[in-house]
Amino acid sequence: MVLLENDSFLTELTRLFQKCRTSGSVYITLKKYDGRTKPVPRKGNPETFDPVDNKCLLRATDGKKKISTVVSTKEVIKFQMAYSNLLRAHMDGLKKKDKKSKSKKTKATQ
Repeated sequence: MVLLENDSFLTELTRLFQKCRTSGSVYITLKKYDGRTKPVPRKGNPETFDPVDNKCLLRATDGKKKISTVVSTKEVIKFQMAYSNLLRAHMDGLKKKDKKSKSKKTKATQ
């Protein structure tokens, strides 16, 4: 997994979206990141670890290539705006739901 800066992550994510436009999927995960690189011990004397800053870890993969970035609290607004614009631009290949099939199922159950 490649840890990138925020701007380079967005450009690589754009490339992933373009590569998977006709066939394939891009999986994106987002989670809270406290800066730990080692797992928390279950027993014994756990180390006291106070995170200095709240951060988010974003990961993206197409099944072959994995990219990730860490977004700090100071950069969240700027990153979120750029990320949302990128998602809007590349989420046009989604299929619409068939509304007729839903109404047929409700009539069949009655």
